[in-house]
Amino acid sequence: MTEFTIHKKDQHAEVSINVDKLDSSVSPLLKSELVILNSDGIKYILFDLKNARYCDSSGLSAILVGNRLCKNAGGKFVLCNLNDTVKKLISISQLDSIIHIANSIEEGLQKLS
Repeated sequence: MTEFTIHKKDQHAEVSINVDKLDSSVSPLLKSELVILNSDGIKYILFDLKNARYCDSSGLSAILVGNRLCKNAGGKFVLCNLNDTVKKLISISQLDSIIHIANSIEEGLQKLS
């Protein structure tokens, strides 16, 4: 099983994490994939975290990289399906004030427009 799955759809990509920890074992590869998506012209990214039960500072760093790349390209980066632990970390880090958050993929798609 790979750490995450990427589905490109029209002008956006859906990135789903397939492991329960978004940490230093996953984040470097995720950052490089986000850069590749951006260089391919993708400026709208939905990041589905339904499988992630834990996120550390390197995971937050990857999220910030994705957000910055999309913002700089004139697009949006939306986090979807956060569990309570990850949502709390995002809130404590005050990232919920700069990153779009959705409860589902469907809600995330609406936030992209």
